Parts: sequence; structure tokens; C-alpha cells
Amino acid sequence: MIRVFIKERRSWILLFVVLQLLALLIAYLDPAVPLSSIGYYIFLSSVIFFIFFVIRYHREIHFFKELEEREQDLDVTSLPEANRPFEAIVEKNITEPIETLQQTSSSLHAQMEQEKDDLLAWIHEVKTPLTAMHLIIDRIEDRQLQTQLTHEWLRVHLLLDQQLHQKRMPFIENDLYVEKVEVEPLLFSEINMLRSWCMQKGIGFDVDVAAVTVLSDAKWLGFIIRQLLTNAVKYSKDGSEITITSSEQNGQTTLSISDHGRGIDSRDLPRIFDKGFTSTSQHENKAATGMGLYLARKAASPLRISIDVQSKLGHGSTFTLTFPKANEFIEIQGV
Repeated sequence: MIRVFIKERRSWILLFVVLQLLALLIAYLDPAVPLSSIGYYIFLSSVIFFIFFVIRYHREIHFFKELEEREQDLDVTSLPEANRPFEAIVEKNITEPIETLQQTSSSLHAQMEQEKDDLLAWIHEVKTPLTAMHLIIDRIEDRQLQTQLTHEWLRVHLLLDQQLHQKRMPFIENDLYVEKVEVEPLLFSEINMLRSWCMQKGIGFDVDVAAVTVLSDAKWLGFIIRQLLTNAVKYSKDGSEITITSSEQNGQTTLSISDHGRGIDSRDLPRIFDKGFTSTSQHENKAATGMGLYLARKAASPLRISIDVQSKLGHGSTFTLTFPKANEFIEIQGV
């Protein structure tokens, strides 16, 4: 045990010896310094250092004994290899748990990736019977029943679509295909998907987006518009109208979707894009998931689309998409 302690304190001993040799060298080179006085100084300092060394040894010996007795764990004093330098003991004691944690992390990451792939595969599989179900619903003669079933089918379809895009979101930049997209056909395609729901609520659309073309990804832009339209229809009053307009501002194209629904409380506006946030004024609405606007802004970020909202409680809301300038977008993408 004494050998381990001396090894760990060899820097102390070396420093002390160097200082004594330095004192002897000064006495040898300078005749004015008596050699006997230096010898007396060295003797006293050596005695003091020896006493200090013995005291420190007895105080710290318990620590080195614990190194031998304790089992390896995350504690840096837990390795039993007392015959090794303390730095090596600490290094090994830290490295091995870190490697174990890294292996566990890699295993969990691979497991999560597999679960994500399984979920994506399941969603794609479910789309087949959903398509068949929609064809069956179209053949139902009872119009009221058909409308009700179509509405429920649409809800399932939108939830699956939202889940699919949510799982793809971390890899959205690998999935982007930026091109010139005509907004009007994309809008009518999304509106047509919500047709049965709109008919059930008696909601109409006033669309004025004459020949607007933007630089974006058609699939993800459609997803963003789908979330905004779904929210507009969901919270619009029966028999009301949703207005969709476009404009040019400072060389940038904007697309606005306005509804005349219940609106958003001013205290909720800063939080509506937060994950899972629904409402503080309409908290009893159990159908809301708080994911639509969160995913819309998440998808808009890599496309450099900003989403702004203006709303007044009880008077509806207006969501505005502002698209980047073409040159700005190309510079950001490094084209």
C-alpha cells in the first residue's frame, strides 16, 4: 500500500528533493552563504516533510483501501486496482461505464428506429383497407348515412396522414424536392378532400389565388395547407365561409386562409404552435390533439415559409403563409 501512496505522491517528493538540491547549489556557488546553515535547513525541512508525509499517508490510506474493497460502478473511486496509478484507475473507471451507456444508447436508438419503421409500414398497410372502405361508402344509397360514414372515414384518414408526416418530420430535409408549385390546383385538391365535411357543416370557400406559383415542395406544402384548412373547417361556424387569398408583398408571395369561427384568445396566440397545446378558453374540447399547427410550422421551417396568425376571440382567425423569395431560397439551399 505504501508503494501506491508513494507513486501517487512522487511529484511532491521530486519537488522537495529539487528544492533541497537548489539550496545546496546556492551555498556552493555563493561563498557568503554558510554551507553549515544550509545543511541545518535541509535537515529540519526533511524532518518536517517526513512528518507531513507520514500524517498524510495515515489519513489517505483508508481511501486506497476502499479502492481495493469496492466493486466497479459509476463512482470514480470504485475500482479495486490499488496497485495501479490513480489516474489510470480513474480513467478506466470512467471509460467503462461510458462505453456501457453508449452501447445501451445505440441499442435503444436501433430499437426506436425499428419501431418507427414498423409504424410507418403499418400506416401504409392501413391505407389499403381505408381506400376500399371509401369505395364501399360511395356505393351506399342512404345519403345521410353515407355523409356520416364519410366524415368518420375522413377523420381517420387525416389522423393517419398526420401521424405519417410526424414520423417523417425528422428526415424532412432528405425528402424535399423543391420546384415551382402552382398553388391553386394544390388548394382545390385539399379542399376537395374535405368536401364531405364542409357539406355537412354547410361551409363554403371563396378562393382568389389567380395563377400563383411558388418555389416549394408540393407534398409538404400540401400537408401544411391541409393542417390550416382542417383547423379552419373544424372551428368555423356552420353555414359560414372560408376565404383564401394571395398577394405580393416586398417581392414575396403570401397566402392567407381566413375563417369566421370561434377565434383564438389573445393569451393563447403565443402558444398555438407549441406541441400538444390546444386551448385555455376551450379546454373541454377533447377532439383537439394540439399537433396540427405544431407540425405545420415544423414542416414550414425547412421550406423557409413563415406562418403568422391574426385572430380575435369570437370573430375568427387568419393564418398567413409567407413564402421566401426565389433567390433567397436558392442561396439558403446552396444551389
